[in-house]
Amino acid sequence: MKRIASIQDISALGKCSLTVALPIISAMGVECAVVPTAVLSTHTQFKGWTFCDLTDEMEPIADHWKQEGFTFDALYTGYLGSFRQVDIVKRYFRDFGAGAKIIVDPAMADNGKLYAGFTPDFPGKMAELLDGADLVLPNLTEACFLLGKEYREDYDRAFILELLEGLLDRGAKNAALTGVSFEKGKLGVVSLSGDDHAYSEYFTEHLPVSFHGTGDIYSSAAVGALVAGRTVPDALALAADYTVECIRLTLAEENHSWYGVNFEQAIPYLLERMKR
Repeated sequence: MKRIASIQDISALGKCSLTVALPIISAMGVECAVVPTAVLSTHTQFKGWTFCDLTDEMEPIADHWKQEGFTFDALYTGYLGSFRQVDIVKRYFRDFGAGAKIIVDPAMADNGKLYAGFTPDFPGKMAELLDGADLVLPNLTEACFLLGKEYREDYDRAFILELLEGLLDRGAKNAALTGVSFEKGKLGVVSLSGDDHAYSEYFTEHLPVSFHGTGDIYSSAAVGALVAGRTVPDALALAADYTVECIRLTLAEENHSWYGVNFEQAIPYLLERMKR
């Protein structure tokens, strides 16, 4: 069985980060080991949440894994909360990256702004993880921050290609941008390969709603599909279809919760989609 190690925080309640990565990747027939960087009582869209920093546990976990001789088919990073955590993740890449795919979701910004708690110099630190990554999966805002470019809501394919090329120039082997739209009512992902410079696009219906955690759901499905043997464009398309299905099922529920989508109910769709 293939094995992924996912390095990010976990919310005791709230559908994001490891709370979605573990079940989604497991359902896709891939083992998901976890390195929790922090434990939160809920995700940060709630009020009064508690937070326990687990940075001090990250290196002992790596030490034990190395002692036991564990190997991984992929290392998948999500939200990282500090400069020190980025440095520790670089150690994971060195110790366990041989023969493994490295997928970086630089979860730190959206809608033109950094998440609360990040300083303006943090994106430069996060960008250090791009060098050697098999796939980097930022949204448009994150890509602009990683490259030191001004965020734009009005853009064309030339600008998107400029961002993708910039991410490859930082050392990523493949780059993808999520949340891209060139046409009203359509939202999707575009990617560029560093090997042959192949460009791909995939768009789905743009549902005019916003739920916390859909980016993590998307990345987890993409990583699972990639490790299961899909090509990068196929994995990105599958993840887009699954994420949209999660949102559709959520909206169909009369009293759906505002804090996350019903990704659990969409897992049968995900498994069926994997067979295509």
